[in-house]
Amino acid sequence: MNSRKPISCLVYLSHIITFLFSSGFIVIFLATGTTISASYDGNETDHMALLSFKKMITRDSHGVLNSWNTSFHFCDWSGVSCGKRHRRVTAIQLISQGLEGSLSPHVGNLTFLRLFELANNSFKGSIPQDLGRLSRLRVLALQRNQFNGVIPTNLSGCSNLEQFFLHRNQLVGSIPKEVSLLSKLTYLSLYENNLTGGMPSSLGNLTSMHVFSVQSNPLGGNIPDALGSWKSLGQFEAGECKLDGTIPRSLYNLSFLTELYLATNQLSGTIPPDIGATLPNLDFLQLYDNQLSGFLPPSISNCSKLRIFQIDINNIRGTVTIDFGKLSDISKINLGDTNLHGRAEAGEMKFIDSLKNCSKLKSFSIFNCIFEGALPGSIGNLSNQIEILDVGTNMLSGNIPSEIGNLVGLGSLQLSQNQFTGKIPSVIGNLQNLQYLTLFQNQLSGWIPDAIGNLSKLGTLSLSINVLEGHIPSRLGNCRQLSELYLHENKLSGSIPKEILQLSSLTLTLNLSHNNLSGSVPAEVGDLNMLSYLDFSDNRLSGNIPSSLGGCTSLTFLSLKGNLFQGMIPSSLSSLRGLETLDLSHNNLSGEIPQFFERFSLQYLNLSFNDFEDEVPVVGVFANSSAFSILGNSRLCGGLVELGLPKCKLTKKHNGQKFPLFVIFILIGSGLISILSFVYLCCKRKRKDLVPQSSLMNGRLLKFSYGQLLKATNGFSEANLIGKGGFSSVYKGTLDEDDKLVAVKVLHLQNRGADRSFRAECEVWRSIRHRNLLKIITSCSSVDFQGNDFKALVYEFMPNGSLHDWLHSSESYTSRLNLVQRINILINIAYALDYLHNHCIPSIVHGDLKPSNILLDEDMVAHVGDFGLARFLGTDLSLNSSSIIKGTIGYAPPEYGLRNEMTISGDIYSYGILLLEVMTGKRPTDDTFKDGLSLHNFAHMALPDHVSDIIDGELLNLHHEDYVNARSRLSNAKIIEECVALTVKIGVSCSVDSPSQRMNIKNVVNELQHILDAIQRT
Repeated sequence: MNSRKPISCLVYLSHIITFLFSSGFIVIFLATGTTISASYDGNETDHMALLSFKKMITRDSHGVLNSWNTSFHFCDWSGVSCGKRHRRVTAIQLISQGLEGSLSPHVGNLTFLRLFELANNSFKGSIPQDLGRLSRLRVLALQRNQFNGVIPTNLSGCSNLEQFFLHRNQLVGSIPKEVSLLSKLTYLSLYENNLTGGMPSSLGNLTSMHVFSVQSNPLGGNIPDALGSWKSLGQFEAGECKLDGTIPRSLYNLSFLTELYLATNQLSGTIPPDIGATLPNLDFLQLYDNQLSGFLPPSISNCSKLRIFQIDINNIRGTVTIDFGKLSDISKINLGDTNLHGRAEAGEMKFIDSLKNCSKLKSFSIFNCIFEGALPGSIGNLSNQIEILDVGTNMLSGNIPSEIGNLVGLGSLQLSQNQFTGKIPSVIGNLQNLQYLTLFQNQLSGWIPDAIGNLSKLGTLSLSINVLEGHIPSRLGNCRQLSELYLHENKLSGSIPKEILQLSSLTLTLNLSHNNLSGSVPAEVGDLNMLSYLDFSDNRLSGNIPSSLGGCTSLTFLSLKGNLFQGMIPSSLSSLRGLETLDLSHNNLSGEIPQFFERFSLQYLNLSFNDFEDEVPVVGVFANSSAFSILGNSRLCGGLVELGLPKCKLTKKHNGQKFPLFVIFILIGSGLISILSFVYLCCKRKRKDLVPQSSLMNGRLLKFSYGQLLKATNGFSEANLIGKGGFSSVYKGTLDEDDKLVAVKVLHLQNRGADRSFRAECEVWRSIRHRNLLKIITSCSSVDFQGNDFKALVYEFMPNGSLHDWLHSSESYTSRLNLVQRINILINIAYALDYLHNHCIPSIVHGDLKPSNILLDEDMVAHVGDFGLARFLGTDLSLNSSSIIKGTIGYAPPEYGLRNEMTISGDIYSYGILLLEVMTGKRPTDDTFKDGLSLHNFAHMALPDHVSDIIDGELLNLHHEDYVNARSRLSNAKIIEECVALTVKIGVSCSVDSPSQRMNIKNVVNELQHILDAIQRT
């Protein structure tokens, strides 16, 4: 019977062929036979699982899944690898492919899968439980997506799993205890999610663990002692996790540990005295911002590989007895904000002597400690690579050692708030790289040395609150990059040098107040057309207020009080429309109060103790008696009733002539007729029209309840959800009052920091307005219908979404941004930063600049939004509970990760990374950037001749299609490529590691404008 089977099969096949011929299908069969064979020659289960995976992808922006069709065997599909013997799928690698959608549970049928990598895409929804069936899986990389829900417990079925990456998602719940069953696990990365419930002690069973990273999760609880069984552990990263209790002694016994990051928790206890013996391989030791106490162990001297040592913001006390000379690789030492103390005379600052052997040291800070006595001259023996030296806010006294002039690599020198005496050493002029110099609040005397004029890179100079005397050196005019100059509260005399007033770089602050300066203000003051803050108060300046002062059109703060100015306020000051504070009090000014003050957006005006006369206005700032002062002007009349001034004579014009009586009657009659007409028209309107029409221009006056916002967003429905972050969700809504589309940002008050974020945004939005900032309509602080706290912000709706949408992920954007649009958007953002940094008093740091926070209106004009991490500089209005500013990984500058404060230069770094992302189309967190390669380095290496290899693939083509028609395509292409290279160079210059070397935002604006002009001429 077996011998007859092939014959019967052939007969059966011949019947099928005859039928197909007779039916006309044989042609189709012959034409497609190869394709069918290619598609199904393999395991059908794997094939169907891959098709199910593809089916749940809603967007494939790079077209990587185009090859997933029947023209190829599935083992030849992009991103898929198979075993040679069984032709079963062993790997799926689709990293950074712009994929959006959810993850199909049928992936669990790929039972031969060993490597599954979907990092840096936009997968949403939960992680399927079915992945637990992948018993051969060794690497699971789902990081940098938008997965939510909990970590599946049955992933314990992946018994061969070695590396598990889930960081930077939106996962909630706790770390499953079942993870401890993954006995081969060596790498567990869960950082930047919203995991709670502490660290299960059962994790101690994972004895092969090498890297454990859970930072930036509100885990809570303590660190289990059982984790000390991880004898092979190299990295332990659990900063910003709300941890309390003590650091287990067992953790300090892990001799292979190279990185210990536990910063920004509530950990207490002491550091073991033998830490240097038990952790000899430490590279990073970051324990800052905790509640650690006790002494600083001298055995840290034995950690010979240590590069980063940060113990600041703790209760550590005692003297420093570490021999830093043994730490040859150390680059950052931060001991500030502790109770460490020492007297130089008692030999308790010898640790500074040991620093001379630290040839790689770049940053050293003992800020806000209790060191006293003379600063050792050995400070001049520090590395010539040192960039930051901060010994401010101590009790150091005596002269500033002249040896400090040896530190030629310094970019920032902070000696402020001590008790230094004597003169400022002229050797400071040797520090040619210095950009930030603060000596304020000491007891320094003598003249300001001319040598400071040698510091051509200096951006900030603060010598205030000392007893300096003599003239202000005109050589300060050589500091062509100076943006802030603080010389107030000294004993300086003489006139104001015109050379300082000719510094176009002075854009932030010029404060010469509380000195003995005399003479008139030079006319060159009008050259400071970009300056925000000008204070000449409490000197002996005389003459008229120069009319050239009207050229300072960027001023928001101007104080000339307490001088000897006379005459009238010049009409040229009418151009200072951005003024928010103006103080002209305690002078000898006369004449009438200028009417143009009524049109200003002044928040405070002080004209007191002068000799002004005639009527006080009642419009603008004069409508609020608490916003202005006119005391000590005996010849004024009128104004608000509460001022108690005599009435002005109604029959007098300002020129002293009488009004004819019939003119008064005509005016009154005309006014009554106008009022009656208006009332009549209003009464004719329907009730709906009686509601004031709430335009966005008047939106600041609107108030909305929880119920109104609920209705406007259709119950905060998922269909109206347009964005979601850690602190908030944003919904599209329609307000009944005017049918205007708005964006409603609802705070997640249950998340740590959300309330602070709300207060931060409210505080910032109260103070700013600019065409390139997102316009806020109102805020709502109320309770929902269940009695829970509810907070929301209502913004003008941006119909073109975010810059991130256009660059990476949005389905609704069918066209790409061309080169001109990108440059325009970058200029818009730079204008916004220039306003925040240079035109707001105090200056504002955004703190979280990235494409998703850049919104585009109907004309593709960019607006910067999301001020939840913003900070006011130079005040105590730090709107975050901690001085540690997270920002967003990839966009936050490296110094923030080392516990430095937020600065303007930090925003510049973020802008540089954003610019490079706009031009290359690559996120800074792209998985291709590893092993030391970053987006900055990637762009830097391409300059100047290979930029076309790294920019967004369609960028040049898009520009050519839109703009290059009639002229020579080759000639224009060369110009365009040069412009693109110059743009990338700006991004590289803004994103260098050293804050002091980053570009000034005003230079960025100018350069980009030149580039745009050149492109548009092609």
